[in-house]
Amino acid sequence: MGEEKKRQKIYRTVMLIIVVALITFIATTALLYNGTIRYIVPANKPNTGATKKLDELLGTVSQLLQEKYVGEINQEELIDGALKGLTDSLGDRYTTYYTKEELEDFTAETLGNFVGIGVYMQANFETDEVEIIRPIKDSPAEKAGIKPGDKIIKVNGIGYEARELEKLSSSIKGEEGTEVILTLQRGEEMFDVKIVRSKVHMNYVSSEILEDNIGYIMLAGFDEGCCDDFKKEYNELVSKGIKSLIIDLRGNGGGLVSEATDMADLICDKGQTTLVTVDKDGKEEITKAEKDPEIKIPVVVLTDGATASASEILVAALKENGKGTIVGDKTFGKGVIQELIPLPNGGALKVTAAEYYTPNKNEINKVGIAPDYEVKYDMANEEKDEQLDKAIEVIKEKMK
Repeated sequence: MGEEKKRQKIYRTVMLIIVVALITFIATTALLYNGTIRYIVPANKPNTGATKKLDELLGTVSQLLQEKYVGEINQEELIDGALKGLTDSLGDRYTTYYTKEELEDFTAETLGNFVGIGVYMQANFETDEVEIIRPIKDSPAEKAGIKPGDKIIKVNGIGYEARELEKLSSSIKGEEGTEVILTLQRGEEMFDVKIVRSKVHMNYVSSEILEDNIGYIMLAGFDEGCCDDFKKEYNELVSKGIKSLIIDLRGNGGGLVSEATDMADLICDKGQTTLVTVDKDGKEEITKAEKDPEIKIPVVVLTDGATASASEILVAALKENGKGTIVGDKTFGKGVIQELIPLPNGGALKVTAAEYYTPNKNEINKVGIAPDYEVKYDMANEEKDEQLDKAIEVIKEKMK
């Protein structure tokens, strides 16, 4: 499938999860997208009431600026600024306006065309800091020695708060071969790291066989085609004799909802509910598994505070349908849907338009999904993975 066809599929996809401000996973910083996006063609509707008043006021302000402002006015920047202001005024971190350039970056990132440093990171609103979840394997960040748990204090000398994660991410972006300087904090130590941006290969699915024929599959995201990659890895493990499976969704901020529900179909029984969505008008839509399960061995799922959105859809489907045991930390709690609406100027509006729930209609947004076995994980301790150890213990019990 060519890139143009992929772009079209992105726009046509019914639900695309993006985690915009809190957990980030794509491209330069691996910005984790967590939210659901529907591609919408804007309808021409008559301007009435408040809409007409807003249109008239914006027109008046624009005209006054043209007549009175002594400096030069860039019309495109004026429009972009006005649209940014409209969406920012809502106070919803997931509703935003993409300029033409930002939309192109978003599309390129979703297609897997990554140039940057290659890290998974998240905003910690309790400490008001941005933390590294982990660097991507063989990325510039990993080669520069960045470690899980490192905190990004500054980018090129400029400090950012947790709520400015998207701005921080943008500041790390740049052309291939250029340099970015990160000021990091590791424990009590503060230091600078110079990193040269380059192409980053995103390996969303990887696997191995653990002790006692336990299969292990790690999913870094739910990008297009990851369910097929997951099936390929699983079948390869089966051919090698695995008897159970651990699915690692830690640090996975989501992606395409369709990929998550397709993956749930591999494990859930035909007819079991995998997702419930509710729109602004209260209209409910229920997604069910469409075929008999292909994976019938015991399953344990690893989660953490950065497991979000599409990942939470899979976690909830397996947990509430009795198809998987959850081990780790409570998930992030992102359960709102955005619609992506292309605009005539080449930009796009991304607006929160609905919410999604677990199969039992439990709330996900700002709540998260509690694990069956809560186990904390020290990201700075690379020698021991208590969560994985517990998952192995649990799955051995399930196999008895």
